Amino acid sequence: MGGALPQLLGFCFLAFLRLAGFVAVDAVGAPPPAGGSEGTAVVDGTTPIAVTDDDFICATLDWWPPEKCDYGTCSWGLASLLNLWVGGRYHLAAAMLSLDLSNKVLLNAVKEFSPLKLRLGGSLQDKVIYGVDTQQPCTPFVKNTSEMFGFTQGCLPMQRWDELNDFFKKAGAVIIFGLNALNGRVRLRDGSLGGPWNSSNAESFIRYTVNKGYTIHGWELGNELSGSGVGAKIGADQYAEDAISLKKIIDNIYQDFTDKPLVLAPGGFFDASWFSEFIEKTKPDSLDVITHHIYNLGAGVDEHLVDRILDPSYLDREVSTFRNLQGILQSAGTSTTAWVGEAGGAYNSGHHLVTDSFVFSFWFLDQLGMSSTYNTKSYCRQSLVGGNYGLLNRTTFQPNPDYYSALLWHRLMGSKVLSAKFTGTESIRAYAHCARESQGITLLLINLSGNTTSQAFVTTASNYTIGLKHHIPRTRFNHITRLRKTATFMREEYHLTAKDGNLHSQVMLLNGNILSLDSEGNIPTFEPMELDASLPITVTPFSIVFVHIPHFDAPACR
Repeated sequence: MGGALPQLLGFCFLAFLRLAGFVAVDAVGAPPPAGGSEGTAVVDGTTPIAVTDDDFICATLDWWPPEKCDYGTCSWGLASLLNLWVGGRYHLAAAMLSLDLSNKVLLNAVKEFSPLKLRLGGSLQDKVIYGVDTQQPCTPFVKNTSEMFGFTQGCLPMQRWDELNDFFKKAGAVIIFGLNALNGRVRLRDGSLGGPWNSSNAESFIRYTVNKGYTIHGWELGNELSGSGVGAKIGADQYAEDAISLKKIIDNIYQDFTDKPLVLAPGGFFDASWFSEFIEKTKPDSLDVITHHIYNLGAGVDEHLVDRILDPSYLDREVSTFRNLQGILQSAGTSTTAWVGEAGGAYNSGHHLVTDSFVFSFWFLDQLGMSSTYNTKSYCRQSLVGGNYGLLNRTTFQPNPDYYSALLWHRLMGSKVLSAKFTGTESIRAYAHCARESQGITLLLINLSGNTTSQAFVTTASNYTIGLKHHIPRTRFNHITRLRKTATFMREEYHLTAKDGNLHSQVMLLNGNILSLDSEGNIPTFEPMELDASLPITVTPFSIVFVHIPHFDAPACR
């Protein structure tokens, strides 16, 4: 009788679901294949656990010139924001070889997001002056190993700024501009930089931008100057004063505007003590967004990058950053929200055929899922073009795999974040959002195992809890999916894999078909597979699956 009771309760529970108007899917069939496993994605659709910006996906454009090299490799080419400017004038030969803002592929790649946030900044932004004063020479960066970051000061000509804004307007991009925060500083005994920020050049540049009618979504102060800093550092107290000064400048220049740009800072690595003081001294409303950077995999030259990308416990280490930052914001009682302002995974320009290949989508999509769970509003990927971690090839602008991963996220994952967990194996990472501009939810499953195919079932958190309470055998319970009552139950699946199973491939397959541009340079359409929702989701080794389930019972998404 002891063995029969759980089975009887299980059948009673299935009958209850049918009578209550839900479909209990009994997908009994052959056991998982050899090397396979079963698991359950448990999604709580009752209420959102976080909310992101609608334009959550962001990418960066950097200042690095072609001479920027790491470990003997020069991977930036002509991707710099300044490449058309040579010696204070446009050089025809250089223009023919530079970042072509009129390139149709580049334009289409940005337009597909409608909109894509673009953060303009990077290490050299704190060495950029703005050529608003036409009486002063406006010269490019020059390599000099005795200088910070190995380059002299550089200048952004206003003609180049005009060209960039013409491109941004055509592409429908949303712009965040990183300002030079080092003007006016003096070096202190402890090695940090002190003294107030000299904002005169930045203020003139902002006025020029407004007078030209250019729309800027946000102005960010400084790059990696917080905490211990990279190249230089500024104390939290002084930095807070400078951020408040920037806020006053913005309020003054944009006083006739209904919508004012955001004020962002500090664009550095998370340091709990420094960030706590900075947030405390800019609250309640002098700072709109606190930005932090993520390069948690190590140096681009590191031989263990792939091992770390595929290690669930290593990926989980970054949870503490997101959780602790949210804790600081919540306890401070501030209106400030958090963004990841720059994330390339592996510092010093990444690693070719790792950070620009299929395998990096495991890290990238896991980061998007993890950060959104902790109420991160936007996530800026280093970079759109340039280095070994560009979403686009730096010479042809052909999309690398992470471009397609980012675009699928943008199209399928809505702003409301749902609690999701996967039981059965630690190799499957699971994230869920309300579907974007559609009914139901979108579930993201990432299989970090190269040996195991998982049969994944989906259920609500309430059903899962009831199943555990009534001791329904796992073999029965895994076949229960709670769906809204309807005549037909279908779902859409988008399976991403590497060409020939090679994790280092720069070619991504969607449902077995190569993703590539057409002859006109257009981004391909994403055609899903439609499947009976009663069937388990098959997650093959080293694959990524987006699953749109329109009839999943999620009150948060109605």
